[in-house]
Amino acid sequence: MKTNEKISIDEFDGKRFQIRLVEPLDNKKAVLTHYLHNFHNGISKHYKKDALKIIKEFVQYKEVEEKVPMVVEDALQQLLFEVENVPFPTPENYTFKFIDLFAGIGGLRLAMQNLGGKCVFTSEWDKEAQKTYRANFGEIPFGDITKQQVKNYIPENFDVLCAGFPCQAFSIAGKRGGFEDTRGTLFFDVAEIIKKHKPKAIFLENVKGLRSHDKGKTLETILNVLRNDLDYFVPDPQVINAKEFGVPQNRERIYIVGFSNETGVKEFEYPKSINKKVKFADIKEKNVPATRYFLSTQYVQTLVNHKARHEGKGNGFGYAIIPDDGIANAIVVGGMGRERNLVYDHRITDYTPTTHIKGTVNREGIRKMTPREWARLQGFPDKYIIPVADASAYKQFGNSVAVPAIQATAARILELVLNKK
Repeated sequence: MKTNEKISIDEFDGKRFQIRLVEPLDNKKAVLTHYLHNFHNGISKHYKKDALKIIKEFVQYKEVEEKVPMVVEDALQQLLFEVENVPFPTPENYTFKFIDLFAGIGGLRLAMQNLGGKCVFTSEWDKEAQKTYRANFGEIPFGDITKQQVKNYIPENFDVLCAGFPCQAFSIAGKRGGFEDTRGTLFFDVAEIIKKHKPKAIFLENVKGLRSHDKGKTLETILNVLRNDLDYFVPDPQVINAKEFGVPQNRERIYIVGFSNETGVKEFEYPKSINKKVKFADIKEKNVPATRYFLSTQYVQTLVNHKARHEGKGNGFGYAIIPDDGIANAIVVGGMGRERNLVYDHRITDYTPTTHIKGTVNREGIRKMTPREWARLQGFPDKYIIPVADASAYKQFGNSVAVPAIQATAARILELVLNKK
């Protein structure tokens, strides 16, 4: 396929050189899948021109390489089937539209679709997360949302903006901490999109540490921009714990919601706990997992020694084994993320190693949780496809959101927004 490119001239150490900025092929895939996903509604016109051009390129490519006669209509129908034949298609009678920024593997999207929403634009730069997203929703997310070319694909007239953006410190020393002071951060791109499109509501999710990030200045600036620069009603953010909404995981995240002043919404109450007692046993694998999930005797001893060293220094670091009647620690990427959520599984009978390990498989039944168990800890249903290797899967679910907690909060947002239409 052809790519659009632009060339700029720059200088380094007195020498002139060229930088080629080539449009990623993945954005073409994103355009095409977004067009097909909206094929039966008015949003498709936003992507149609570029999408049809891409389909023609695809057909020509296939003819040259495979000598198979194809026509655009045949290709369109084939691709349309692939996009719609997914575990989580758009609700047929959707009641609102939303966009999904910093989408990860679609936890926010899953919650919003469960409530009757249609996603009209999504963005996520991580390639492995894009694979998982496409397998479940039939759509390839657009890439880098900081690029104007990507922002230009966001359609008009959507109701809710969802974003699980990373937090970064702002350069606000001696300033009022407004819109311009967030330039160079990912929140600036979110704010820029809000400013242009003026959605009825916004729903932002972040780590609990955002409250104290940069001594509280980061959150203060975010709220100042949303409330004063963008003219949104934003109640005080609240830390929500996933364990209060039906999943056995102690996971605290800060939620920020906002309403355009045009909606007239001036009050908002975050959801209360559903008071459902849950435990790890509720999401434990029904069959004994593969031996590769069980720790070697040498690794178990390494963890024991590591914990003892830190306890001797008065630190609380180290592994943790979650009992069947307990709840998991927050699943996180890196550090002791998996080791803080080990479990006992005495059902194992075959101790033959399936990977190259040092030592032998431990006889206490100590194992890592499986990626499917991590998915369940985040409230993802079992029909959610995990098409990537374990290492990527742990990263993706560790970075994702607790779907039930998101859904409970989003339901409160929509009660107000939809009633105001």
